Amino acid sequence: MMEAVRQDESIRVLVVDDHDLFRAGLSSLLAMQPDIEVVAQASGGRMGVRLADELRPDVVIMDLRMPDVEGPEATRAILERNPGARVLVLTVATDDSDVEAALEAGACGFIAKDTPVGGVAVAVRAAAQGVAWLSPRAAELVLGRVRQRAAEPEFDVGAEEQLSARELDVLRLIARGMENADIAAALAISPRTAKNHVSNILAKLGMPSRVQAAIYAVRRGLD
Repeated sequence: MMEAVRQDESIRVLVVDDHDLFRAGLSSLLAMQPDIEVVAQASGGRMGVRLADELRPDVVIMDLRMPDVEGPEATRAILERNPGARVLVLTVATDDSDVEAALEAGACGFIAKDTPVGGVAVAVRAAAQGVAWLSPRAAELVLGRVRQRAAEPEFDVGAEEQLSARELDVLRLIARGMENADIAAALAISPRTAKNHVSNILAKLGMPSRVQAAIYAVRRGLD
């Protein structure tokens, strides 16, 4: 699994979008950020999966709707090959099915295409540090989904029994929205150890992203 981005390193970003002008413009603006390096652009989902596998970017910005391989399918393929990658879904639409498809594929963030570049940069930095990032509309939909489905046995209800006491502590902090650095400070452990605990939790729960782990924790009353 890829290592967390150190604060003195540029965040390596892959931009995947089938609209050439939008993709090139976003890439150019992001490349102007002092801590972001756009390592490649892809004009479709299939190319995005291949480049992500070859280049191992820290963050992939993924268009939701593309003609060859759509965003959720490409996201799932990228995370299967590189579970440490972070995928931010970028789209015009923000309806329930879009958010659900993106999150179930393992995306760690969901931002609208009309988000200013400064907001996209903030989302990229958050994703690189392991923090989930949702646009206000996406966050509203996720919370609504959690409330509506709180009683549904969507997850393995006994999965947390596989977790150690320390991993349960980390899971509770994930559910509170803490990033790895905050978890490390709260538990008096190193950021690397916190990252390893998060990775182990996701592996044991069989979940591709900390967003889903947080939802699981809330449903199980572990927060």
